[in-house]
Amino acid sequence: MKKILFVASHRFDRAPGQRFRFEQYFQFLAEHGYSCELSFFIDEKSDKIIYKPGHYFQKLKMMWNAFSTRFKNVRHRNDYDIIFIFREAMMLGTIYFEKKFKDSRAKLVFDFDDAIWHMDMSEANKRFHFLKNPAKTGDIIRLCDLVFAGNAYLANYASQFNSNVVIVPTTIDTSEYQRVALPKNDFITIGWSGSVTTIKHFEYALPFLQEIKKIYGDKIRIKVIGDASYKNEELGVQGIAWTRKDEVPELSGIDIGIMPLPDDEWANGKCGLKGLQYMALEIPTIMSPVGVNKEIIRDGENGFLAESTEQWISKLKQLIESESMRTEMGKKARQTVLDHYSVLSQQENYLRYFNQLTAK
Repeated sequence: MKKILFVASHRFDRAPGQRFRFEQYFQFLAEHGYSCELSFFIDEKSDKIIYKPGHYFQKLKMMWNAFSTRFKNVRHRNDYDIIFIFREAMMLGTIYFEKKFKDSRAKLVFDFDDAIWHMDMSEANKRFHFLKNPAKTGDIIRLCDLVFAGNAYLANYASQFNSNVVIVPTTIDTSEYQRVALPKNDFITIGWSGSVTTIKHFEYALPFLQEIKKIYGDKIRIKVIGDASYKNEELGVQGIAWTRKDEVPELSGIDIGIMPLPDDEWANGKCGLKGLQYMALEIPTIMSPVGVNKEIIRDGENGFLAESTEQWISKLKQLIESESMRTEMGKKARQTVLDHYSVLSQQENYLRYFNQLTAK
C-alpha cells in the first residue's frame, strides 16, 4: 500500500479547511491503495487558547511541540510516497521543513484554499505578525511536484511558480450533509456561519440586515454560528459556538444563508465553503459576487448574488416573502453541489492525480 503523509496544523475532524479539502477523502483513498496519515501540532488544549489574547507560555509550548512534530516528520520523510502539505508545514516564516521534505523520495503536493500570500491574522495574534512570512507561499509552491488550488484565482497565482497546477474545488460530503427536519417556526431565520477569525465578514451584512429588521421586525431572526462571543443587540444576535456534532443541525435551522464578502484580494481567494454548506442542505443562499462565488451561483436560479445594500435587501425580501422560491432555489442549490462540489464528484480526480504522481 502506498503511503501519504498529510501535513497540517489541526487534529483530524477539527478544522473545516482540512476536512473539506482532504480529510473526507481518506476512506476512499484507503479503499484504493493509499494509507493516509495526518501529522498535526495543535492539540485540543492548544486549540482552546490559540485564537485568544495572551496565554503566551502555552503558545510557546505549542510551537515547541510543532517543531518536535515536524522534526519527527523529517526523520521519517522517506517512509512516504507522497507528502501533502496543506498551506504550510509551520505557522512561522520558515520553509525549512518543506525543503527537507523535498530532499526525500516522496513526491510533494501543496494544497491551499485562501490567498495565503497576503497577511491575514486573528486580532489575538497580530502582535506576532513579524514571525510570519506570507510571501513564502510562492517558495513552497516552487518546491512541489503538484499543486492543488481551490479556485482559478489561486491557480493563477500558483502558476507563476509551478507549471503543474490543478484546480480542486472545496467539496461537501453530501451523504453527511442531509438537512435535519426541525419544527416549523412562525419566523424566518437568516443565518451566517463562520469562525472567530472570519466574523469580520459578517459585519459587512450589518447595513442590509438592519434595514431588513426594520421592515420585518420579529418576523425574522438572525443567527450567527462560529463565534460565541459575538453580540449585536440591535439585531438580537448572540453568537453560537461551532461544534462538530451540532454543525448540520445548527445549519438546518437556517432558512436563508448569507455569505457577504469585501471585494479584496483575500476574499477573491476564498473557495465558497460557507455558501456550499448552506446549498448542500437545500438552504437558499445569497453571496457577494466575489471570486468563485460567481461560478457557484447562477443568479436567480440556484441562489442569488448581491453587491449593493439595495440588492441585498431586494433579494432577501424575495426569499422572505416566498416559501416556494426558497424551496425551489434550495433544491437547485443542492443539485449544484452534488454535480460539481461534492466528494462524489471529485474523488476520482483525487485518485487520478495521486496515481499519476506516484507512477512517475
